[in-house]
Amino acid sequence: MYAMQLATIFIGFIVFGISENIKGPAIPRIQFDFNLDEKQLGTLLSLNALGYLIACSFTAILVRKWGIKAVSIISFASMILSGVFIYLSHTYPLFASSYFFMYIGNGMLEIALAILGARIFVKNTGMMMNLSHFFYGLSSTVAPLLATGVMSLTVFGHELDWRGMYLAMLSLCLLPIIAAMLSTFPGDDLPHEDRVSLKMLTRDPAIWMMVLILSFGVVSELAVGGWLVNFLEKAYTWDTVKASGMLSAFFLSFSLGRLLLGPLTDRIGFVLSLIVFSAFSAICTFAAIAGGEGLAFLFAVSGAGIAMIYPTVMAFIAKRYPNGSDTAITFAVTLMGVGSVIGNYAIGWVIEGVKNAYGATTPLGLLRGLQAGYGFIGLCAVICAASGVVLFVYLKRKQELI
Repeated sequence: MYAMQLATIFIGFIVFGISENIKGPAIPRIQFDFNLDEKQLGTLLSLNALGYLIACSFTAILVRKWGIKAVSIISFASMILSGVFIYLSHTYPLFASSYFFMYIGNGMLEIALAILGARIFVKNTGMMMNLSHFFYGLSSTVAPLLATGVMSLTVFGHELDWRGMYLAMLSLCLLPIIAAMLSTFPGDDLPHEDRVSLKMLTRDPAIWMMVLILSFGVVSELAVGGWLVNFLEKAYTWDTVKASGMLSAFFLSFSLGRLLLGPLTDRIGFVLSLIVFSAFSAICTFAAIAGGEGLAFLFAVSGAGIAMIYPTVMAFIAKRYPNGSDTAITFAVTLMGVGSVIGNYAIGWVIEGVKNAYGATTPLGLLRGLQAGYGFIGLCAVICAASGVVLFVYLKRKQELI
């Protein structure tokens, strides 16, 4: 049973990483096809985060009612269906709706995988959480280059382009559907556990600090997938292949961080790990912006730090709320979705505002705008580290440090 559970989680994260991170190379083409400016692009990404947020608000209820198995299969199937809709979308409203639908499936899947991980990883929690998320990073590493290659393929005399690429990549969700159908899942046939109530949970300052850490950490993480290729192409005139290579390098650093540094979180503690790794990511990001094209490789290096945030927060929740992980995860991730909506929207506004201040039609204005937008991504990592310090002090005083 444990082997089948691991297979479902690992394969699920592989496909999840692909579906999340093929957007990098596609976004410049989407922007061109629908004639979107950076502010509109930020709004589009925010609407997708809103779909993710909506999914987070009801997934735990479905898990308790139908079981993790059914919810996992439904989430994968919805992503396949969204790929069909994206392929058929030739107007912006239809495309935005299809993208919105895809992120509802992504939100459902992430909650289901997090709940399953919290239930089965009772030993070496930090290491196992990071290992499962390593597979997300692994698939994210190859996703941008894979997407670039698939977009250039010609099938029956027709170039797939970004629409066909989305259909092909999201169709891979059929694999974890098969794995889930052959799996058995904990909790679906077990007695109802004594859960922590939402009212009790909201009275714990630790969960609010975790919400801040998770929100700003995830905004910093996900924004790279949406903005790095765009930044490198427009700020440094890199071609798509080279820019996508840097995004893949980011996710390689991201995945290696989870694989190699995951065991450290159990040794030095979850909260201290969050402080150290988020601060490292912030330093790398600001150094890359200040150093210009010559230090662009630090964008990739920053992935090793920010990669640790999400799985370490999940490990913390699993340890602090062993009988209420479903409620705690749903609460934290739902509020994280609110932060994602605001964060993506803010990045687009920052870029557009600074660009206009320096000259909307000038190369300098575009460069400064993109630098400011990416600086906001680094600032999110700084806030993540600062929140971790507050949480560390609070838990140490109460002798509840994990």
